[in-house]
Amino acid sequence: MAKAQLDEVDLEILAALSARADLTNKALAQRLGLAESTCAHRVRGLRDRGIIRDTRVRLDAAALGYPLEAIIKVRLANHTGEKVNALFDALVATPCVLQVFHVAGVDDFLVHVAVQDAAALRDIVLEHITVHPVVRGTETQLVFELRGGRGVLAEPTK
Repeated sequence: MAKAQLDEVDLEILAALSARADLTNKALAQRLGLAESTCAHRVRGLRDRGIIRDTRVRLDAAALGYPLEAIIKVRLANHTGEKVNALFDALVATPCVLQVFHVAGVDDFLVHVAVQDAAALRDIVLEHITVHPVVRGTETQLVFELRGGRGVLAEPTK
């Protein structure tokens, strides 16, 4: 995919929304010194072009009763496109799955989950992952702490 053509105003909008996705159009326009109509038009254009893909709320899984997070590494026995896509779809649809990464290397998928306890983690592995014939093996790593990164529009450190 070619890099999108973005001007400075687009980049400022994206940086502001990346830091605070809940900004109202009015607040965003004021912050950037734009007319509200211009700001709304720019944001709509960024959405229409697929540059802003979605807006999400990040939940505190532990506060909701899911204090144990883990990354489950999944290795496949074979890699036919149809089977890989079917497994990808199944992993994404699994309860308590936060994110699924299809990756290159020894492992084929990384599945980020949040669960109530170790038994629930075991159940995801045994009832939702290893039941697929294409899966050769799994390895589970507990997540002690998760911190967001700076993102692609952050200013470089000196």
